[in-house]
Amino acid sequence: MVETSSIGLFALADKRLQWLGARQGVLAENVANADTPGWKSRDLKPFSAVLAQSMSGQRLDLASVPTQTNTMHMAGTLSGENGAQQLRDERAPDGNEVSLDKELEKIAQTDTDHETVTAIYHKYIGMFKEALGR
Repeated sequence: MVETSSIGLFALADKRLQWLGARQGVLAENVANADTPGWKSRDLKPFSAVLAQSMSGQRLDLASVPTQTNTMHMAGTLSGENGAQQLRDERAPDGNEVSLDKELEKIAQTDTDHETVTAIYHKYIGMFKEALGR
């Protein structure tokens, strides 16, 4: 049997699923501490930055910094921090910076991304099985 993590697409899907799981954990901490005085909302750095960092030394189609391809486009930026990063936003009188609306929106998007990656993964497994006649 072929080890799926040795195939580029499957390795990418595996990394993305790991990142999505870690992000759900960070977002869950934010929601769990929504009433904790002084709690600062956190999030992981974007997956594209994690991927670029993990693949350093190898050629990627994904650039580590967004590229402005047209002078009419806005220049992009990425955070240079590692791991979870604190986000600055509005603050409650007790110093808590968690916005449940924003956290729940991020959780829903992360869940949707997880479903999408899983569906693509299963589709490619099905194509390999079909090609192998199984």
